[in-house]
Amino acid sequence: MRKWNLDALFTSFDSVEFQESLVLIEEQIAQLNQFAISEFNDTTDALQKIRNYLSKSEQLRIIFMRSITFARLSVSVEATNEEALKYMSKLQTMGAKTALPTAKFSKWLPNVPNLQQLIKDNSDLLEFEYYLLRIVDGSKYVLSDEQEILISKMKQTSSSMWSQLQGELTATLKVPYNGEELPLSTIRNLSGEKDPIVRKTAYEAEMNAYPSIAPSVAYALNGVKKEVNTLLEMRGFESALDQAVYQSRMKRSTLDALISSMQDYLPEFRKYLRRKGEMLGHKNGLPFYDIFAPVGESNRTFTEKEAIAFICKNFKTFDDELENLAKKAYEDEWIDFTPRMGKRGGAFCSNIHPIKQSRIMTNFTGTFGNVITLAHELGHAYHGEQIFKEKLFNSSYTMPVAETASTFCETIVKNAALHEADKDEKIFILEQSLKGSTQVIVDILSRFIFEGNVFEQSKNTPLNERMLNKMMTDAQIEAYGDGLDPDYLMPYGWLNKSHYYSGGLSFYNFPYAFGLLFSKGIYAEFIKQGKPFVKKINTLLQKTGQMSVEDVAALVGINLSTKEFWNNSLEVIKEEIDLFLELTK
Repeated sequence: MRKWNLDALFTSFDSVEFQESLVLIEEQIAQLNQFAISEFNDTTDALQKIRNYLSKSEQLRIIFMRSITFARLSVSVEATNEEALKYMSKLQTMGAKTALPTAKFSKWLPNVPNLQQLIKDNSDLLEFEYYLLRIVDGSKYVLSDEQEILISKMKQTSSSMWSQLQGELTATLKVPYNGEELPLSTIRNLSGEKDPIVRKTAYEAEMNAYPSIAPSVAYALNGVKKEVNTLLEMRGFESALDQAVYQSRMKRSTLDALISSMQDYLPEFRKYLRRKGEMLGHKNGLPFYDIFAPVGESNRTFTEKEAIAFICKNFKTFDDELENLAKKAYEDEWIDFTPRMGKRGGAFCSNIHPIKQSRIMTNFTGTFGNVITLAHELGHAYHGEQIFKEKLFNSSYTMPVAETASTFCETIVKNAALHEADKDEKIFILEQSLKGSTQVIVDILSRFIFEGNVFEQSKNTPLNERMLNKMMTDAQIEAYGDGLDPDYLMPYGWLNKSHYYSGGLSFYNFPYAFGLLFSKGIYAEFIKQGKPFVKKINTLLQKTGQMSVEDVAALVGINLSTKEFWNNSLEVIKEEIDLFLELTK
């Protein structure tokens, strides 16, 4: 059971270094608050005030990020770790105290005379031009000092706690299965097993286990979404989607073009789903419990070491730097591989700018799908390697571009594996690819529809388990159509997905579709241009914290404003579907 090593952050919560960091954070927060109170009353000596604020804020962010990341990563693999939970709560409370200086600076900066010229005339500010001008643009959504302080404090006892509740309940849920009690993450992993009885039995066990925690998690979802709706009205956003688009630094027209293209290609994905259902002996569409079923012949299973070796071999076809990153992640113990009780489900990568390293969590059991997931998360780490070249204020990239490098790396590994396979294994690998694309296009669309409906309906009434289940299945039917068997859906899809439970990040679904199709377009250009294009991709990733998504795309000659680009990327997936249908006649 290979676990990650967090010593580069701190060796323990009791360590002198961690305890000293808490003291230092308190001191720096107090200094930053005092500075904001005394200096942001007028615009005299504005240049020096901006410089001082950026310097003090950066110092605080570095130590704060390092400390709270240690707590969060600890909780993600030990949901009941009382020390980690205690310090995460303490750090969140401390972080709330930065609301005042943040609000004051956000309201003060737009009043600085000739700000844009001031930035252009000073190279140390010019480096942060995009960051500073985004603050000016976003100032219209900033409330009074008192309101911002109160909101920041209240979030620690509302959406933050609701999110932790969902995480702990799902991480510690014991699912009765074949005379044992297994973690939910282990049960969900059985959806990819070869034995159809195992897949169906695991699905039924999962469905039977959810009702024991569903009422509590439903309260959590209501609490998060109602908080977001309340704050949207106060800040002046028309909807949670408008706020998500703004936070994503993209135009609504770009999102509309993306969603419209996805809807246009749904019939193609349904052809794949129906064919897969037929191959597995189903006549009424594909049951949800067989969505992840393996199709085709591949007896390959992977140890952790074999998975890394396979990934490294294929990453090398792109660039040595990418291969070396994967080796380093494995050898330096950046990865927490296998499922266990108390560890959250799914997978993620955390880019930790203060130490210029990442940490990856997976629930690896040796399947080819697990290898693809690992390649995906290593793609996030590669994005981190590029963004670490920038200052901290320029390192925060948005949701849509966050999935670009990860999905690109998936594509490298899938295509390399497909190229060397015989017919039976080609069907297997191709289906693995289509399985992932279907999740990112069709399932994401269902989740996009569902979350929009939740935000709208929760304005008028609390949403209980029954209502949420129906909303979830209605959204699945709308997106999947006749591709799924309506008698075997996933009504509790709202309960097991942590993305719904963030008070500060709504609609964490469409970015996956954006990332998949954006990366498909970039990969196509890489195939055309070869190695010289690698440098452009690295520049794109490095600059994601300093540009809108449209401007980032323009760096590699991509126009996101019309459906043409999205359709071209979806055509690539359609070609895979057509090949799959041909091979499985």
